[in-house]
Amino acid sequence: MADAPAPETRALNDEAARIAIVGPAYPLRGGNALFVAHLLDALRQDHDVYVVSYSRLYPKLLFPGKTQMNVSHDPVKTTPSRQLVDSINPLSWFRTASWVCEPKRCPDLVVFTWWNPFFGPALGAIARLVKRRCGAGIVFVAENVVSHENRFVDRFLTRFALAAADYFLVLSGVVARRIQSLFPGVPMRQAALPIYDCYRPEGIDRDAVRSRLRLTRPTILFFGYVRAYKGLRYLLEAMPDVLKKHDVQLLVVGEFYDERQRYERLINKLGIREAVTVVAEHVPDEAVGEYFMASDVVVLPYLSATQSGITQIAYAFGLPVISTDVGGLPEVVKNGETGYIVESGSAEALSSAIVRFFEGNERATLEQGVAREARADHAGALMRRAIADFLELGGE
Repeated sequence: MADAPAPETRALNDEAARIAIVGPAYPLRGGNALFVAHLLDALRQDHDVYVVSYSRLYPKLLFPGKTQMNVSHDPVKTTPSRQLVDSINPLSWFRTASWVCEPKRCPDLVVFTWWNPFFGPALGAIARLVKRRCGAGIVFVAENVVSHENRFVDRFLTRFALAAADYFLVLSGVVARRIQSLFPGVPMRQAALPIYDCYRPEGIDRDAVRSRLRLTRPTILFFGYVRAYKGLRYLLEAMPDVLKKHDVQLLVVGEFYDERQRYERLINKLGIREAVTVVAEHVPDEAVGEYFMASDVVVLPYLSATQSGITQIAYAFGLPVISTDVGGLPEVVKNGETGYIVESGSAEALSSAIVRFFEGNERATLEQGVAREARADHAGALMRRAIADFLELGGE
């Protein structure tokens, strides 16, 4: 367990404030831990910042994957943190609040990362305890509002947690509108996910990577864990029409949270086995970049979403993205500029967009658009500006 820094006490109106980030961090794995690392990098440019992470994220019975830990030999981000929050142990919530509110580390702001209503009781309780004990301002960084399943209990837990917020930092317009409808009058700022260029391997040749992965044709990449809402089924159903016009292959990389055999049966039924490569595992950090480097285009056939870190990785590798028109994805994938936006739940729409991409007439234009987007990455500056605004509001 790594102790977070404990800076000396500062007043709110000093040049730098003290900020605690509460969210999953290394050695936990996944996109949320990666975001916390980038958030820390952005905020500590101006402030004294420390991270409080989880001693237990999900109970084993509720986690469909093999491990919640980052098992990479060469992790891209090793965020220092104090691992205190047990998602299902209320005693840990009190201990977390007490530790955060000790005089030597009492924060001006506590920034909670929010992505799943399962954590509503823990984060809602900690936020209220911290506010009562040391008067810190409470910021919730909202990736989404409720879970993709959108059950009644999810809405209840979301309201319980987010009602403790003094400020919201949202990562897409669709989430901003939802937050405004639920919590009108609460100050809110919008930022974006950063470009995740931390996966770029040094000194590795693309042809060598493709040879090692046995990729001999232009390659479509689906990356990330597989659940029903990710829409992989529709991408598979699109492939027969794509293959009629282009000799390409589909690379599916990610741990299956759904029954894998259901997708394998569909691949066989569609007669596309020879054109589909499945890597059914969670990919360690050091190998992530190879799959993007070896591909030509990334496809997000999602049925629901707010945003996706997969897009930010794709852009870091100069790859255009074909995405469905759900949530905040059309805000990030600019139709005709950095990729294509298509109708959700339509294999026909996906196949048309993929065929259009491989026709070659617009590919160079899309790649240039992606390069511009990557160079203009300003997510960190937006997050820093939002926090500065919240600190000013808190000092009024």
